[in-house]
Amino acid sequence: MFDFRPDPDCPKPEAYRQLCEAADALTSGEPDAVANMANSAALLWEFLPELNWAGFYRLVEGELVLGPFVGRPACIRIPLGSGVCGVAAAKNETQLVEDVHAFPGHIACDADTNSELVVPVVREGQVVAVIDLDSPQKARFDNEDRAGIEKLAAILSDRI
Repeated sequence: MFDFRPDPDCPKPEAYRQLCEAADALTSGEPDAVANMANSAALLWEFLPELNWAGFYRLVEGELVLGPFVGRPACIRIPLGSGVCGVAAAKNETQLVEDVHAFPGHIACDADTNSELVVPVVREGQVVAVIDLDSPQKARFDNEDRAGIEKLAAILSDRI
């Protein structure tokens, strides 16, 4: 049994330390990428407040394909370079978007989403997936979130 409960009163960097520690423990030694993405999406949902979607898109044959997630049903395929996820994957750069409605080419999978953080997961210099976090709150994500999710992506890079 796993009992990972975030401390709601801890500072954000400590919450991300706890999240990464939990993800490392859950995915270490598990060879199944789907299982590791599923548990990681569940951890993101449990640890991070004010989300309406948390999950993964995998890079498959030149496009992003929906992976494990928590939240409402989502877009199944996203072309590279399209929307926040597609831009993050194409540029291999984290995208921190305070207002998705102002993002050129934003793909609205959920009309309630107002801000988004997308972090590439890179293995051997190649993007293999992106971690996608959506929030109904504008400007929900900041550089502490970016740093925390980038650490998570590094942990998962050889596990998904």
